[in-house]
Amino acid sequence: MKKFDFVIVGGGCAGLSLAYELEINYRLKNKTLAIIESRKEYKRDKTWSFWKVFDHNFDDCVIKSWNNFSINTSENSHKLTNKKFPYQSVDSGKFYNKIKSKLSANSNISFYKNLKEINSENSIIFNSVFEKEIDKSKLWQHFQGIEIETPEKIFDEEIINLMDFNCDQRKEVHFFYTLPFSKNKALVETTWLSDLEDQSLMDYDRQLENYIKNNLGIKNYKINFTEKGAIPLFYPSLKNKNGKVINIGSAGGMTRLSTGYTFLNIQEHSKYIVKNIDKIDEIKKFNLGKKYKFLDKVFLKVLRKHPDKMPKIFFNMFKTSSNTIIKFLSNKSNIIEDINIISKMPKFIFFKALFN
Repeated sequence: MKKFDFVIVGGGCAGLSLAYELEINYRLKNKTLAIIESRKEYKRDKTWSFWKVFDHNFDDCVIKSWNNFSINTSENSHKLTNKKFPYQSVDSGKFYNKIKSKLSANSNISFYKNLKEINSENSIIFNSVFEKEIDKSKLWQHFQGIEIETPEKIFDEEIINLMDFNCDQRKEVHFFYTLPFSKNKALVETTWLSDLEDQSLMDYDRQLENYIKNNLGIKNYKINFTEKGAIPLFYPSLKNKNGKVINIGSAGGMTRLSTGYTFLNIQEHSKYIVKNIDKIDEIKKFNLGKKYKFLDKVFLKVLRKHPDKMPKIFFNMFKTSSNTIIKFLSNKSNIIEDINIISKMPKFIFFKALFN
């Protein structure tokens, strides 16, 4: 069996982002890379969204950028504007095509369906795959989104509805998310923060149909695309069989637990790995920051204990400056901005969660 210098297990967002970063920085000129991916074909299956707080490699894969966003509850609505950090959505189909086109030009890169097809004994392995089924009783962000197209020009394409809690909560945390790509095309998503054991929360089609009809007032539309997913809002324990395995993506802790945002963290992690690839066994493990891990842990304790209070808590978080909330949610805030966000939280239940 063929030997490789590098092996990437999982050819999704994290694995392909790292492979692309290695390739464009000429790290695969004299090195070989195997990418282990079981899917038969790459096609659009997700929409990755984030605030652009630093430059990345995929501006040409962005569907649209916005400078305005809103958050709603059944009682209030709040709008924010930010010109410095646009909110962007990346089309996964364009992302896959761009990377595969680039990688196909290098004969040192090969794709395989299974790790058993190669000799990885002396390879540096980058793993983005969870080893076994993860605990469904823990907290997850699970969702389904549909891109809809309408005959009439209905949407305000200049503003996204980031979180709309004006919907049935069912004793959990539930909101809708609307990204208008044009005046007659938008991604509408139903999102839950809960465990995965309650199947009654997963009637996504009915939820979307009711929201589009009753909240958005749209009766005539067609569905162009559907995406569905579940993001663990905890760090699954992974055991490395040897010291040469480096976890990446969600498996490597690149998901911000309070938000589910992962894409831009993957890009930053990939750059860090490539920059230090020659001393990868010696460098400090990349992480999103201990303070965010701590704050998210407390926040998610409150969310699990008091789901009924979360719409108001989320709403109040956004009653700061747009720079402050964006930087906080994107792991780029300073201590003053952290304090500003924390001051918006209900003191008693957060202190109780902190010391419990």
